[in-house]
Amino acid sequence: MPHYCFTLQVRPDRLEEYTRRHSAVWPEMLEALAASGWRDYRLFLREDGLLVGTVEADDLDAAQAAMDATEVNARWQADMAPFFADLPGGRPDTGAARLALVFDLDAQRTAGHPPGPAPGSRPTTDTAPTGGPR
Repeated sequence: MPHYCFTLQVRPDRLEEYTRRHSAVWPEMLEALAASGWRDYRLFLREDGLLVGTVEADDLDAAQAAMDATEVNARWQADMAPFFADLPGGRPDTGAARLALVFDLDAQRTAGHPPGPAPGSRPTTDTAPTGGPR
């Protein structure tokens, strides 16, 4: 299942209200997200307003297009837009910057990588000689 991550910048003077609004998202918005293929969607907010979102979707572009076709999304985006600084296009759902995945613990563990030194690590010379412990 593909995971996606994105960032936005919430205006520092709107953090409290932004957090409050997300404590009770409209039920029809929650249903539209689920029906559009958004799974395990989470938002994390730093005290300076950096918002980091994570979501699972088979295809995030298709999930976003499905949301874009809903009336509730248009209302939600219009309602949320004033909370964000430097919002390209004026809409949070299209102005987020996607982040590239650079590490996935589960993927590497299940890929069958043999245990051994990390790339770039120095080999140790403190090993026991053949024939038993030192």
